Amino acid sequence: MSIISKDIFKAVMLLENDDVVAIPTETVYGLAGNIYSAKAIQKIFEVKKRPSFNPLIVHVDSLEKVLTIVSEFPEKAKLLAKAFWPGPLTLILKKNPDIPDTVTAGKDTVAVRIPNHPVTLSLLKQLSFPLAAPSANPFGSISPTKASHVAEYFKKSIEMVLDGGDCENGIESTIIGFEANEPVIYRLGSISIEEITAVIGSLTLKNKQENAPNAPGMLSRHYAPSTKTYLINDVLEFIKNYPDQKIGVLVFSEEIMAPNIEKLVVLSSKKDLKEAASKLYQTLHTLDQLQLDMIVAEVFPNYGLGTSINDRLERATKK
Repeated sequence: MSIISKDIFKAVMLLENDDVVAIPTETVYGLAGNIYSAKAIQKIFEVKKRPSFNPLIVHVDSLEKVLTIVSEFPEKAKLLAKAFWPGPLTLILKKNPDIPDTVTAGKDTVAVRIPNHPVTLSLLKQLSFPLAAPSANPFGSISPTKASHVAEYFKKSIEMVLDGGDCENGIESTIIGFEANEPVIYRLGSISIEEITAVIGSLTLKNKQENAPNAPGMLSRHYAPSTKTYLINDVLEFIKNYPDQKIGVLVFSEEIMAPNIEKLVVLSSKKDLKEAASKLYQTLHTLDQLQLDMIVAEVFPNYGLGTSINDRLERATKK
Protein backbone atom coordinates (compact mmCIF):
# COMPACT_ATOMS: atom_id res chain seq x y z
CA MET A 1 0.00 0.00 0.00
CA SER A 2 1.39 3.38 -1.04
CA ILE A 3 2.15 5.92 1.66
CA ILE A 4 1.50 8.71 -0.86
CA SER A 5 -1.85 10.43 -0.29
CA LYS A 6 -3.65 13.70 -1.00
CA ASP A 7 -5.71 13.41 2.20
CA ILE A 8 -5.02 16.59 4.20
CA PHE A 9 -7.39 15.46 6.97
CA LYS A 10 -5.28 12.33 7.49
CA ALA A 11 -2.13 14.47 7.62
CA VAL A 12 -3.74 16.71 10.26
CA MET A 13 -4.69 13.68 12.37
CA LEU A 14 -1.19 12.20 12.21
CA LEU A 15 0.48 15.50 13.09
CA GLU A 16 -1.93 16.12 15.98
CA ASN A 17 -1.02 12.64 17.23
CA ASP A 18 2.70 13.54 17.52
CA ASP A 19 3.62 11.73 14.30
CA VAL A 20 5.52 13.06 11.28
CA VAL A 21 4.27 13.56 7.72
CA ALA A 22 6.18 14.45 4.58
CA ILE A 23 4.77 17.65 3.09
CA PRO A 24 5.20 19.45 -0.23
CA THR A 25 6.64 22.94 -0.55
CA GLU A 26 7.62 25.03 -3.55
CA THR A 27 11.27 24.14 -2.86
CA VAL A 28 11.56 20.48 -1.82
CA TYR A 29 9.46 18.03 0.22
CA GLY A 30 9.87 18.39 3.99
CA LEU A 31 9.58 15.90 6.85
CA ALA A 32 7.21 17.71 9.18
CA GLY A 33 6.26 17.51 12.84
CA ASN A 34 4.77 19.67 15.61
CA ILE A 35 7.55 21.89 16.97
CA TYR A 36 6.14 21.51 20.50
CA SER A 37 6.05 17.69 20.38
CA ALA A 38 9.28 16.16 21.69
CA LYS A 39 8.18 12.81 20.21
CA ALA A 40 7.67 14.26 16.72
CA ILE A 41 10.94 16.22 16.73
CA GLN A 42 12.87 13.18 17.94
CA LYS A 43 11.33 11.09 15.15
CA ILE A 44 12.37 13.66 12.52
CA PHE A 45 15.99 13.42 13.66
CA GLU A 46 15.88 9.62 13.91
CA VAL A 47 14.20 9.00 10.55
CA LYS A 48 16.56 11.37 8.75
CA LYS A 49 19.63 10.29 10.75
CA ARG A 50 20.20 14.02 11.14
CA PRO A 51 22.74 15.25 13.71
CA SER A 52 21.14 17.09 16.62
CA PHE A 53 23.48 20.09 16.16
CA ASN A 54 21.75 20.94 12.86
CA PRO A 55 18.75 23.29 13.46
CA LEU A 56 15.34 22.79 11.84
CA ILE A 57 13.25 25.30 9.87
CA VAL A 58 9.85 26.20 11.32
CA HIS A 59 6.97 26.59 8.84
CA VAL A 60 3.86 28.71 9.44
CA ASP A 61 1.15 30.15 7.20
CA SER A 62 1.06 33.80 8.29
CA LEU A 63 3.16 36.69 9.53
CA GLU A 64 0.98 36.81 12.65
CA LYS A 65 2.17 33.30 13.54
CA VAL A 66 5.79 34.22 12.82
CA LEU A 67 5.46 36.95 15.46
CA THR A 68 4.48 34.33 18.06
CA ILE A 69 7.76 32.48 17.39
CA VAL A 70 10.32 35.30 17.25
CA SER A 71 11.25 37.97 19.78
CA GLU A 72 12.96 40.40 17.38
CA PHE A 73 12.22 41.35 13.77
CA PRO A 74 14.88 43.69 12.29
CA GLU A 75 13.79 46.25 9.70
CA LYS A 76 15.66 44.52 6.88
CA ALA A 77 14.00 41.25 7.84
CA LYS A 78 10.61 42.95 7.53
CA LEU A 79 11.55 44.21 4.05
CA LEU A 80 12.57 40.70 2.99
CA ALA A 81 9.41 39.18 4.45
CA LYS A 82 7.26 41.69 2.58
CA ALA A 83 9.11 40.98 -0.68
CA PHE A 84 9.38 37.20 -0.57
CA TRP A 85 6.77 35.65 1.77
CA PRO A 86 5.04 33.36 1.10
CA GLY A 87 8.07 31.97 -0.69
CA PRO A 88 11.47 30.28 -0.60
CA LEU A 89 13.05 32.57 2.00
CA THR A 90 14.00 31.45 5.51
CA LEU A 91 14.83 34.09 8.12
CA ILE A 92 16.88 33.34 11.22
CA LEU A 93 15.65 35.57 14.02
CA LYS A 94 15.87 35.74 17.81
CA LYS A 95 13.43 33.17 19.20
CA ASN A 96 10.78 33.39 21.85
CA PRO A 97 11.70 31.43 25.01
CA ASP A 98 9.03 28.75 24.51
CA ILE A 99 10.54 27.50 21.22
CA PRO A 100 12.17 24.14 22.11
CA ASP A 101 15.96 23.95 22.03
CA THR A 102 15.73 20.66 20.10
CA VAL A 103 14.27 22.60 17.15
CA THR A 104 16.94 25.32 17.25
CA ALA A 105 19.93 23.10 18.17
CA GLY A 106 20.24 25.00 21.44
CA LYS A 107 20.64 28.38 19.77
CA ASP A 108 18.83 31.55 20.78
CA THR A 109 17.63 31.98 17.19
CA VAL A 110 14.97 30.17 15.17
CA ALA A 111 14.77 29.60 11.40
CA VAL A 112 11.29 30.38 10.08
CA ARG A 113 9.49 30.73 6.78
CA ILE A 114 6.06 30.89 5.15
CA PRO A 115 6.08 28.35 2.29
CA ASN A 116 4.34 29.10 -0.98
CA HIS A 117 2.47 25.88 -1.68
CA PRO A 118 -1.34 25.69 -1.59
CA VAL A 119 -1.50 22.20 -0.09
CA THR A 120 0.86 22.95 2.78
CA LEU A 121 -0.63 26.40 3.44
CA SER A 122 -4.03 24.71 3.72
CA LEU A 123 -2.55 22.13 6.10
CA LEU A 124 -0.88 24.78 8.27
CA LYS A 125 -4.14 26.75 8.56
CA GLN A 126 -5.81 23.66 10.04
CA LEU A 127 -3.15 23.12 12.72
CA SER A 128 -2.86 24.87 16.08
CA PHE A 129 0.95 24.60 16.01
CA PRO A 130 3.82 25.37 13.60
CA LEU A 131 5.68 22.59 11.78
CA ALA A 132 9.38 21.89 11.82
CA ALA A 133 10.19 20.49 8.39
CA PRO A 134 13.72 19.75 7.17
CA SER A 135 14.02 18.19 3.73
CA ALA A 136 12.44 14.72 3.55
CA ASN A 137 15.57 12.73 2.76
CA PRO A 138 18.22 10.84 4.72
CA PHE A 139 20.80 13.31 6.01
CA GLY A 140 23.28 14.33 3.31
CA SER A 141 21.52 12.68 0.36
CA ILE A 142 19.69 14.22 -2.61
CA SER A 143 16.70 16.33 -1.60
CA PRO A 144 13.27 15.12 -2.80
CA THR A 145 11.24 17.08 -5.32
CA LYS A 146 8.57 14.42 -5.92
CA ALA A 147 6.38 12.49 -3.49
CA SER A 148 7.82 9.28 -4.96
CA HIS A 149 11.35 10.33 -3.94
CA VAL A 150 10.19 10.55 -0.31
CA ALA A 151 8.31 7.26 -0.46
CA GLU A 152 11.40 5.54 -1.81
CA TYR A 153 13.53 6.94 1.00
CA PHE A 154 11.12 6.31 3.88
CA LYS A 155 8.53 3.72 2.85
CA LYS A 156 9.17 1.70 6.02
CA SER A 157 9.62 4.54 8.51
CA ILE A 158 6.84 7.10 7.91
CA GLU A 159 3.12 6.60 7.44
CA MET A 160 2.30 9.32 4.93
CA VAL A 161 3.62 11.57 2.19
CA LEU A 162 1.15 14.37 1.49
CA ASP A 163 1.20 14.59 -2.29
CA GLY A 164 1.43 18.12 -3.69
CA GLY A 165 2.91 17.29 -7.10
CA ASP A 166 6.41 18.16 -8.25
CA CYS A 167 8.15 20.99 -6.41
CA GLU A 168 8.23 24.13 -8.56
CA ASN A 169 11.56 25.66 -7.51
CA GLY A 170 13.46 22.45 -6.97
CA ILE A 171 16.16 23.68 -4.56
CA GLU A 172 15.87 24.75 -0.95
CA SER A 173 15.01 28.17 0.43
CA THR A 174 17.60 30.91 0.74
CA ILE A 175 18.48 31.37 4.42
CA ILE A 176 19.29 34.82 5.81
CA GLY A 177 20.24 35.67 9.37
CA PHE A 178 21.40 38.85 11.08
CA GLU A 179 24.66 39.60 12.85
CA ALA A 180 24.74 43.00 14.59
CA ASN A 181 21.48 43.68 12.70
CA GLU A 182 23.24 43.25 9.34
CA PRO A 183 22.02 40.54 6.93
CA VAL A 184 24.07 37.40 6.30
CA ILE A 185 23.31 34.65 3.78
CA TYR A 186 23.82 31.30 5.49
CA ARG A 187 22.47 29.19 2.63
CA LEU A 188 22.19 30.00 -1.06
CA GLY A 189 18.86 28.93 -2.45
CA SER A 190 15.84 29.59 -4.66
CA ILE A 191 16.08 33.37 -4.25
CA SER A 192 19.29 34.70 -5.78
CA ILE A 193 21.76 37.06 -4.13
CA GLU A 194 20.87 39.64 -6.77
CA GLU A 195 17.17 39.48 -5.84
CA ILE A 196 18.01 39.88 -2.15
CA THR A 197 20.35 42.85 -2.64
CA ALA A 198 17.73 44.58 -4.80
CA VAL A 199 15.54 44.72 -1.67
CA ILE A 200 17.99 45.39 1.18
CA GLY A 201 21.32 46.35 -0.39
CA SER A 202 24.63 44.63 0.31
CA LEU A 203 25.00 41.62 2.57
CA THR A 204 27.60 39.08 3.66
CA LEU A 205 27.86 35.48 2.42
CA LYS A 206 28.78 33.02 5.16
CA ASN A 207 27.46 29.69 3.92
CA LYS A 208 30.02 27.14 5.12
CA GLN A 209 30.24 26.00 8.72
CA GLU A 210 31.06 22.47 9.84
CA ASN A 211 30.68 22.84 13.60
CA ALA A 212 27.37 23.91 15.16
CA PRO A 213 26.09 25.49 11.90
CA ASN A 214 23.82 28.51 12.17
CA ALA A 215 21.48 27.06 9.56
CA PRO A 216 20.74 23.89 7.58
CA GLY A 217 22.76 23.25 4.41
CA MET A 218 26.06 24.69 5.64
CA LEU A 219 28.01 21.40 5.87
CA SER A 220 30.56 20.78 3.13
CA ARG A 221 29.08 17.44 1.99
CA HIS A 222 25.35 17.48 1.41
CA TYR A 223 22.71 16.90 -1.31
CA ALA A 224 24.88 14.01 -2.55
CA PRO A 225 24.11 11.05 -4.85
CA SER A 226 25.50 7.65 -3.88
CA THR A 227 27.27 7.58 -7.26
CA LYS A 228 30.67 9.30 -7.29
CA THR A 229 30.06 12.81 -8.62
CA TYR A 230 32.38 15.45 -10.09
CA LEU A 231 31.87 19.15 -10.87
CA ILE A 232 34.02 20.14 -13.83
CA ASN A 233 34.49 23.18 -16.09
CA ASP A 234 35.42 21.18 -19.22
CA VAL A 235 33.38 17.97 -19.09
CA LEU A 236 34.54 16.54 -22.43
CA GLU A 237 38.21 16.98 -21.57
CA PHE A 238 37.66 15.38 -18.15
CA ILE A 239 35.81 12.28 -19.35
CA LYS A 240 38.52 11.51 -21.94
CA ASN A 241 40.50 10.20 -18.97
CA TYR A 242 37.85 7.53 -18.33
CA PRO A 243 37.20 5.81 -21.68
CA ASP A 244 35.97 2.56 -20.12
CA GLN A 245 33.64 4.13 -17.54
CA LYS A 246 29.86 4.43 -17.79
CA ILE A 247 29.29 8.14 -17.25
CA GLY A 248 26.21 10.23 -16.64
CA VAL A 249 26.59 13.88 -17.64
CA LEU A 250 24.60 16.88 -16.44
CA VAL A 251 25.01 20.13 -18.42
CA PHE A 252 23.31 23.51 -18.46
CA SER A 253 22.23 24.17 -22.04
CA GLU A 254 24.50 22.69 -24.75
CA GLU A 255 24.49 19.03 -25.78
CA ILE A 256 27.84 17.23 -25.84
CA MET A 257 28.77 13.84 -27.28
CA ALA A 258 31.31 11.18 -26.33
CA PRO A 259 31.27 7.36 -26.59
CA ASN A 260 31.41 6.82 -22.83
CA ILE A 261 28.45 9.10 -22.03
CA GLU A 262 25.79 6.63 -20.96
CA LYS A 263 23.21 9.32 -20.17
CA LEU A 264 23.25 13.05 -20.99
CA VAL A 265 20.82 15.47 -19.34
CA VAL A 266 20.52 19.10 -20.51
CA LEU A 267 18.81 21.07 -17.78
CA SER A 268 17.70 24.02 -19.91
CA SER A 269 18.19 24.32 -23.67
CA LYS A 270 16.75 27.85 -23.25
CA LYS A 271 19.57 28.80 -20.85
CA ASP A 272 16.98 29.47 -18.15
CA LEU A 273 18.60 29.11 -14.73
CA LYS A 274 15.23 28.87 -12.97
CA GLU A 275 14.27 25.92 -15.17
CA ALA A 276 17.67 24.34 -14.54
CA ALA A 277 17.29 24.72 -10.77
CA SER A 278 13.81 23.17 -10.84
CA LYS A 279 15.21 20.06 -12.59
CA LEU A 280 18.49 19.69 -10.68
CA TYR A 281 17.56 17.22 -7.93
CA GLN A 282 15.21 15.22 -10.15
CA THR A 283 18.11 14.78 -12.60
CA LEU A 284 20.49 13.70 -9.85
CA HIS A 285 17.92 11.17 -8.63
CA THR A 286 17.55 9.79 -12.17
CA LEU A 287 21.28 9.53 -12.80
CA ASP A 288 21.87 7.97 -9.40
CA GLN A 289 19.55 5.07 -10.26
CA LEU A 290 21.35 4.06 -13.48
CA GLN A 291 24.27 2.09 -11.95
CA LEU A 292 26.77 4.47 -13.50
CA ASP A 293 30.48 4.55 -12.66
CA MET A 294 30.34 8.30 -12.20
CA ILE A 295 28.25 11.44 -12.64
CA VAL A 296 29.97 14.49 -14.14
CA ALA A 297 28.27 17.88 -13.80
CA GLU A 298 29.20 21.02 -15.66
CA VAL A 299 29.95 24.20 -13.70
CA PHE A 300 27.05 26.63 -14.18
CA PRO A 301 27.26 30.37 -14.84
CA ASN A 302 28.15 31.95 -11.50
CA TYR A 303 25.32 34.48 -11.26
CA GLY A 304 21.64 34.40 -10.32
CA LEU A 305 20.42 30.90 -9.51
CA GLY A 306 23.56 29.53 -11.17
CA THR A 307 25.40 30.41 -7.96
CA SER A 308 22.93 28.35 -5.93
CA ILE A 309 23.13 25.42 -8.38
CA ASN A 310 26.95 25.44 -8.18
CA ASP A 311 26.70 25.50 -4.39
CA ARG A 312 24.53 22.34 -4.41
CA LEU A 313 26.79 20.58 -6.91
CA GLU A 314 29.94 21.49 -4.97
CA ARG A 315 28.48 19.93 -1.82
CA ALA A 316 27.32 16.86 -3.78
CA THR A 317 30.88 16.24 -4.99
CA LYS A 318 32.74 16.56 -1.69
CA LYS A 319 34.35 13.33 -0.48
